[in-house]
Amino acid sequence: MDYRPIPDRTFEFAVRITKLCSHLDQQPGTPRLLANQLFRSGTSIAANIAESGSAESDRDFISKQSIALKEAKETRYWLRLLIQSEMIPEPKVSSLLDECEQLIKIISKSILTAKRKLK
Repeated sequence: MDYRPIPDRTFEFAVRITKLCSHLDQQPGTPRLLANQLFRSGTSIAANIAESGSAESDRDFISKQSIALKEAKETRYWLRLLIQSEMIPEPKVSSLLDECEQLIKIISKSILTAKRKLK
């Protein structure tokens, strides 16, 4: 189990996404188009997690974390599409997809915990 703080994990995830997108961007056609989508969602996770650390209220925290969760789910979609369309071999991105799944679970739990505090 990876016990690094979530801001660190999401930042490292964004770095890995950036490197993958840089590789995809060097290819013509569809991989380049998908790289743009993946880059936007994959790096947005960390940005929203970072913003949630400066939330002005519990509701603001939940809002920013919820955006991060949506972006993580979108990132999972793009990674799966790249694999299923055989634009990138699954072994190349399996650890990235696994980390994405873990981030989704962690962020979901964080949102649930914060919502319980509101009650």
